Amino acid sequence: MGNFSRVRVRFAPSPTGGLHMGGVRTALFNYLFAKKHGGDFILRIEDTDRSRFVEGAEQYIIDALKWCGIPPNEGVGFGDGPYGPYRQSERKETGIYHRYAMKLVECGAAYYAFDTEEELEQMRKRMEQAGVPSPQYNHITRQHMRNSLTLSAEEVNKLLQNNTPYVIRLKVPRNEEIKFHDIIRGWVVVNSNQVDDKVLLKSDGMPTYHLAHLADDIEMKISHVVRGEEWLPSAPAHILIYKALGLENLMPEFAHLPLILNPDGHGKISKRESRFPVFPLSWKDPREKEEFIGYREAGYFPEAFMNILALIGWNPGDNQEIMTLDEMAQKFDFAKVNKAGAKFDPEKARWFNQVYLRKKSNEELARLLMPELEKKGWKGEESYVARVCGLMKEKIHFVKECLELGNYFFEEPECKDHEFLKKKKFDENREVYRVLADALENLSSWEAPGIQETFKKTEFEGKKPDMQTFRYLISGHTSGPGLFEVAELLGKDSVIKRIKKNI
Repeated sequence: MGNFSRVRVRFAPSPTGGLHMGGVRTALFNYLFAKKHGGDFILRIEDTDRSRFVEGAEQYIIDALKWCGIPPNEGVGFGDGPYGPYRQSERKETGIYHRYAMKLVECGAAYYAFDTEEELEQMRKRMEQAGVPSPQYNHITRQHMRNSLTLSAEEVNKLLQNNTPYVIRLKVPRNEEIKFHDIIRGWVVVNSNQVDDKVLLKSDGMPTYHLAHLADDIEMKISHVVRGEEWLPSAPAHILIYKALGLENLMPEFAHLPLILNPDGHGKISKRESRFPVFPLSWKDPREKEEFIGYREAGYFPEAFMNILALIGWNPGDNQEIMTLDEMAQKFDFAKVNKAGAKFDPEKARWFNQVYLRKKSNEELARLLMPELEKKGWKGEESYVARVCGLMKEKIHFVKECLELGNYFFEEPECKDHEFLKKKKFDENREVYRVLADALENLSSWEAPGIQETFKKTEFEGKKPDMQTFRYLISGHTSGPGLFEVAELLGKDSVIKRIKKNI
């Protein structure tokens, strides 16, 4: 592999849709590795496949990385460095990809292929009829196709002069051992007979991923290529290109990350997973008209989301689970990334968010909750909301649950659970709560200890009030944070009014 004086990694998504959580984890691992080694983290947009381009996807990627707190220090949306432009569509205009393709043709490692779609389809049908399950354009089939390996030099020149459409394909050698080292998986050995002659340059002059990413990695001095394991089968072809160009000294280290699996361990997480979000921010696909909720909109903190993702497939080697990005970077090591796919646990994700929520100050939580309250028409003091958050934070996983589970702090509850009241024999004990209301009304100081003491002392004809019923009468809930602290915060007038209303 190449000798590089500085760690330079890139996250190189295609703007073909919203950034999936698997892509975010790839970006995160690139970020952590660069941060640990004092290197560069680059965002490159690989937009050569214009047929799959989706409006808004590029900006979504930029916004997602910003929200996640893992901004690249170079690239699209984050400032130009010395190796721009950082969009492949713009780099194509410089002629870089065509130059690399021609170098490969000139050294005999690639060739022109003039086959039409009809001819390619006929080839596939012939192979299927011959019992080949996955027909490929390879060292066998290319011998019977219309390309510069089967045509004379004169025929090839004539076709080129007539502007006959063509693609440039990689010429994969027959029956050779292709060997490379992956930081996560160790040595990978593949026989070249298993590798097809991949298209490097399309008929419209646009490069495919196989050529474009490699040319850009060389030009941008990328030291490590960190990507998903779905690219592992293509890696042998990329190794062949480096060798054909005589640029093994510029070949990066490879790290192919394991898949993120569904909670049951079966299959890669789908973007249509309904049990939990799979996108960092909400995403509406303009083609499919579908909208997917994001982790941000579901109420997750970015720190919690990053913590969740980091531990899917990576084990820092100790028992610490809650880590800042700086702590993750210090511990990060590809040697501790698993080879096998890792399950995502949505319940553990909720736990992570709860931990980070409890770390926030009451005032910070109040600032986050205020906009939701204002949407519902509630007007009040932020200091009051901060006290609500202080009471609720031990009981909730998400800030919005302060409103959902603590609605009684902002509006009078409806107490219509007749089954609960029947179970508590409320009709038989109604009078004791009138006595309680009168006793509370006579309290000179409205604080939790005094309210609790009054509650304990209240009695009517041998009957005492029940704490769960008292909670229900003033909140409409049968469980929640400290009952007497709740009563204190609701205020004397409100508590007495609610008791009397419901008896």
